[in-house]
Order: sequence, then structure tokens, then C-alpha cells
Amino acid sequence: MYKLVLAEDEEDVREGVIGQIDWERYGFEIVEQAENGREAADAIDRLLPDVVVTDIQMPFMNGLQLAEWIRSHHPNTKIIILTGYDEFEYAQKAIKLQIDEYILKPFSSQELIEVLLKVRATIEAEIAEKENVFVLSEHYRKSLPVLREQFLSSLISRRLRTDEIAEKSTEYGIKLTGRWFQASVISVDYIRPERESAGGATGGQISLRDTGEKNLQLFAVLNIAEEICSKHGFGRVFIHRDEVVLLTIHEEGQETDITGKTFELLEEIRQNVQRFLKLTVTAGSGTVCSSPALLFISFGDALQALDYRLILGNNRVIWIEDVESRSSTLLTYDELTQQSLIRTIKLGTVQELKEVVEELFAGLDAEQVSTQDYQIFLLEIFTSILRVAKESGSEAAKYIGSGISSLTAINKFNSMAEAKQWIIAVCSGLMDTIALERQSSYKLLIDEAKEYIRSHYVESDISIGKVCQHLHISTGYFSSIFKKEMKMTFVSYLLQIRLEAAKELLRSTELKAFEIAEKIGFADPNYFSFCFRKKYGQSPKEYKNSSRGG
Repeated sequence: MYKLVLAEDEEDVREGVIGQIDWERYGFEIVEQAENGREAADAIDRLLPDVVVTDIQMPFMNGLQLAEWIRSHHPNTKIIILTGYDEFEYAQKAIKLQIDEYILKPFSSQELIEVLLKVRATIEAEIAEKENVFVLSEHYRKSLPVLREQFLSSLISRRLRTDEIAEKSTEYGIKLTGRWFQASVISVDYIRPERESAGGATGGQISLRDTGEKNLQLFAVLNIAEEICSKHGFGRVFIHRDEVVLLTIHEEGQETDITGKTFELLEEIRQNVQRFLKLTVTAGSGTVCSSPALLFISFGDALQALDYRLILGNNRVIWIEDVESRSSTLLTYDELTQQSLIRTIKLGTVQELKEVVEELFAGLDAEQVSTQDYQIFLLEIFTSILRVAKESGSEAAKYIGSGISSLTAINKFNSMAEAKQWIIAVCSGLMDTIALERQSSYKLLIDEAKEYIRSHYVESDISIGKVCQHLHISTGYFSSIFKKEMKMTFVSYLLQIRLEAAKELLRSTELKAFEIAEKIGFADPNYFSFCFRKKYGQSPKEYKNSSRGG
């Protein structure tokens, strides 16, 4: 089914459009109805519909303004305009905004069905082009020669000599000069197998999502990422160990410049993959470094950021500096088992911890090792634990600091079983401390955001971007944390604060509704009245009278 948002201010027209068409039969699902352009924009941001059907005349934001906003924020969304005006100036502006279809009022249900089928055919043609296995395979083979891919993979896998990087980048035609460098990883999210009906919007065709072919899905994601990088003239993508890797380079400016552009690029890739391939991806973004020789550190951090989807959820962009402190650059361990231990302490369960510790000691059970080698082995494990504690915050560092004296226990263990139990006990306590610290940091972050919103809600231009700039975090991370902690979006909370302030002013002052609207940050007093009535079931004037017994 293709998702559709219907924006029309007249309720009888909305009901007529909805009731006269068997939407499911034609492959569409109406996921939201909006009474005005602003409501429609909010719904489009939340639901990412394939098609928007909108009237041209609506309050607060008309159909053409909405279309302009859609083209700016969701350029692949199809737009159908409903209008009673056929003047040339409207048609001319619609053409400029690349409106997909328009229908003149009054119209019949059959006319709307025909337009919907045309739009559906366009969507399916775009999807078919993206999913064409032959085209994907050929494009992959031609655009990523084996030698170039091997070089890029080695660049993020280990430290290369500066002269080797310069020589090979010149030989392969890869530009690696700049002031700032950053590595990111794009991973296709796991799809739970399920039986789906053979019919539906695509007429029984099997989508790339349904094939379960990991390599083809990767090539498809790569193809979309390459197109977007090419469009913006920024970033280079390639496949490394069943993931799509994005390398971004910025030649000037500050570190924040490269991270901002990188996050925008990753978000656009994520949205396009979801729209065209019906797949979801999660991206992890690493630290910014000042040399291509240090990209392997950024890549290691990107992989660690990707692990946080276990906590934050998938289908999002995660920056390592949002979830972990990176005050100093720490090298990632090469040994897979050590990486596994670190990941488990940060994000895993006690059961997973026990399994990892068993795996750590499995080799020692099978081999004869000297006492010295065994003690070094235990010291290496405890060093990993200390590193996790240092990275995870002050409370975790305090916890593990108090246990450093336990290092003397290494010489007193009577068996490997005792050593394993000691490690599990230390790590379990650290895991609890990290979890509490993380929850506490979430609360502090949200409290600071709420305080900022309460202090600035009167400003009509307050936005999630301004709040995040104040908090020094990315908008994607803040949105997920805010919604998780507050059980509502930033926009909903801001509206709630403003309307509560409006109620207080209505009860305690003689201000008119339009004056109150201005005082609480509404640029449009009519929109304030609309929101107030929608939330409380009465107009501001009616509320004022009822609250005073009048």
C-alpha cells in the first residue's frame, strides 16, 4: 500500500473524497487527514507519505505553500493539487513547483481515481528502476573497481602511511585532500521474515525487500547513496564487510561544518532507501579527524555508534559524540573478542556478558599457558573494562576506580572459574552504573531542553534546531530521546506549553486573543484560535467567559 495524506479544510469535501473511493483496491491507504497546511506538514514529517492530495485554498498555509515546503523537505513525495481555480498564474506556479497532477473542482471520483493510478504508475516505475538487479550489478561493477574498493577498505581498516595514501589516491583518481575527514557506516536493518499477501499496490511483484538477498539490497542502497552524493557533490560511498561506508571530506571551516553536511546526507539517504526500496537502514557516524590516515579511528567510532541502535532503535542516524564522550581519541582494539566485551558492557545483558566471558576463556581452557601469560591476559581484560568506564562518564569511572585495588586478586585466584566470576561481577556492576548514568543524562538533557523551551516559547521562531544548538547535540538524537522520555514530540510539547500559558493569561488578564497569541509566540492569531479550540473544545473567548463564570 502507498501512504497518502489528504489536506482539505472543508470537512464535507474530505468525507466525500474518502467515502467515494475504495482506496485499498487502488493500492492506497489514507494515513492522515489535515484541516490546514501546517497540520499536513507535521503529518508528512511524521508519516513520510508517498502521495499528498491537497486543496489549493487552506488556512495558515495554502496548497501551493505546502507544495513548496514538500519539495524542499521531501522532494520525492508526489503532489496532487485540488483546485477550483484554473487561472494561468496558478498553473504557472504549479509547474514551477513540479506538481505531479492537479484536478479542477468540481471533480468526479473517477477523475480522481485516474489521476491516482497515473501517480501510482509513476511511483512503481521509479521503484522498478531502483530495483533493477541487472542495472544495479552493472553500475556497481563499473563504478567501484576492485582495486579502488580494496584501497578504500584498507584506509578505514588500519593506519596507512601518508605517502601510500597520496600515491594510491592519485593512481585511483580519489580525492583525499582536505582539512576535516569523517567516516560513517550505513547498515541495512534486519527484516523479520513474514508472509505477505501476493496482491497489493505493486500488482503481485516481489520487491527487493522480500527477496532477502543481502548483496542485492546492499547494491541498491549503494546506488541510492551514490546518486545523492553525486547530486550534492559531497561524500564517497563503497561497500566494506557487508556495510555501506560513507567518507566525507571538508576542505575548510570548522568541525561542525562537516558533521552538519554529513548528517544531512545520511538522513537523505535513509529517507530515499525507505521510500524506494521499502527497506530501512541505520547509520553510525564517527568522530571528525584531521587526516585521511586517521579515518580508521573515525570508522571504528562509527561502528560503535551503530551498536547504539539496540538502545535508540533502528532507522535513524546515530553520531558517536551524541552517545559517548570523545574528549580524547581512543584507538579501537583489533581483537574481535575484546571488541565484543566492550560492546556487551555498554549495551548488552548479563546473559550476553556471561557468554562473552565464556568465549574469552574458551581458548585458555584448551591450551597450556604460563602463569605470566595468564596474568597478562587478565590485565588486558581489566584494561578494557577501565577504558569502558572512562568513556562512559564520571559515575562509571568512580565505580571502577574503587575496584582497582581488586587487581591484587589476580594473584589469588585458585581457578579460571574464580577469575571468570570476578570479571562477571565487576562488569555487571559497571553495566548497572552505566545504565543509571545514561538514564540520568537523558533526564538532565530533557530537563535542560524543557527549561530552554519554557524560557523561549514566547519567541515565534523557536525551533528544534535552536534548542539543539543550545544543547550542542544533533536534532535526530534529541528528537528520539525527547519522544522516548516525554511520550510526545517537541512540536506537541511546545504547543502544550504555549496553550497552558494562554489559559493562564485568559484567566488573569484582560488581553484580547490576538494579543495573547503574540505574547505566547504565535505569529498567526487565527492559528492560535484554531489550536486552542482543537485542544480544549472551545474558543479562547469562550474559555475566558467560562473561567470567570460569565
